Amino acid sequence: MHAALIVARFTLLESRRSGLPWLALAALAAALGLAAFLSQVALTEGAQLQASVAAALLRAAAAFLVAAHVVSAIGREASDKGLEFTLAFPISRPAYYLGKLAGFGLAGLALATAFAAPMLLWSGAAGVGAWWLSLALEALLVAAAALFFAMALAQPAAALSATAGLYLLGRSIGAIQAIAAGPHAQDSALAGVARWAIDGVALVLPRLDLATRSDWLLYGAPEGAEFARVAGALLVYTVLLAAAGLFDLGRRNL
Repeated sequence: MHAALIVARFTLLESRRSGLPWLALAALAAALGLAAFLSQVALTEGAQLQASVAAALLRAAAAFLVAAHVVSAIGREASDKGLEFTLAFPISRPAYYLGKLAGFGLAGLALATAFAAPMLLWSGAAGVGAWWLSLALEALLVAAAALFFAMALAQPAAALSATAGLYLLGRSIGAIQAIAAGPHAQDSALAGVARWAIDGVALVLPRLDLATRSDWLLYGAPEGAEFARVAGALLVYTVLLAAAGLFDLGRRNL
């Protein structure tokens, strides 16, 4: 545990010294600037429009920044032989991996905090609190996915693409299921097989469309049971990704 905390501390320190804080400030400035522009052109419900647009942009920015930072950090460490150097010390592979994940997760928590604070301009504290915690858990899940793909795949571009694909599928799988089962869907054997395939894919994907929802900012925080289900699903998928990463790292010859 002590070794994992040391790795997490240095990972968080590396995140602070990288370009991540400046990119987060740029994303925050862009979202607030767009919200200010919308306040001038919106005819009705200007505050609700500002909150929903800013929340959507900041959520996407948080996921992209966390994924890009994790992949670039692991790629840089691989090119510098940092993994081999670190494991030369009395640090086990699980401690190293979990320390890395904890450090990246704390960086995601800092991003979620910075992005949730401006939401208080348009929404109540309860809705913003639920949105903030959900965004922090979502950033942790993205960090776990990016860390797994960055360690398993040799190319940073492939790791980033795989992370983005998983995230986008998790965000859109609910809409894909609704379209496949909608009233305009064809009633044929091939359409039935396609629906079964989509439902099968949905079973192994995180339902990110149910997390960090903008309507929490507009209409108040969700019910406790609903939020617990969403948060629990995010944590379970994060644990599964961490377990997969630990298994992959443990079987590699370094």
